[in-house]
Amino acid sequence: IMLHSTLALSLLLIAVSSNLAMAIKKEKRAPQTLSRGWGDEITWVQTYEEGLYQAKKSNRPLMVIHHLEDCQYCQALKKAFAENEEIQEMAQNNFVMLNLMHETTDKNLSPDGQYVPRIMFIDPSLTVRADITGRYSNRLYTYEPQDIPFLIENMKKALRLIQTEL
Repeated sequence: IMLHSTLALSLLLIAVSSNLAMAIKKEKRAPQTLSRGWGDEITWVQTYEEGLYQAKKSNRPLMVIHHLEDCQYCQALKKAFAENEEIQEMAQNNFVMLNLMHETTDKNLSPDGQYVPRIMFIDPSLTVRADITGRYSNRLYTYEPQDIPFLIENMKKALRLIQTEL
């Protein structure tokens, strides 16, 4: 009986400690509220105005992602975006990043309508890059999960265009 209770106790301790370890692990990587699932390692700005300010100050392009929680296309793109290491690294190191769940008052950010998901780039000179578009003529700034390689090319283009134009 003694052996049995010792075994039960150690199993209980193991269960408790592994739950504790998971809780601590979760605690350590507190989800960053501003990421909204687009990438927790990325530093996100809170507002469009802050994004413009940071872009100008840091001489990095601002990437604005318009999305909505209840949009399945946004969710699918978000998953692909968050899982792509190249995108995550570029977003963290070379861009000022903003994801918005509401429209901005800047009409330049909806040149062809207010749809989601929509990804646009703004140059450090605060020019909206209407020339960096996705693959669809009816929604110029939308991307689908399979367009991730294309989005990567557009991110590189946004970086390249800065260097050549300043």
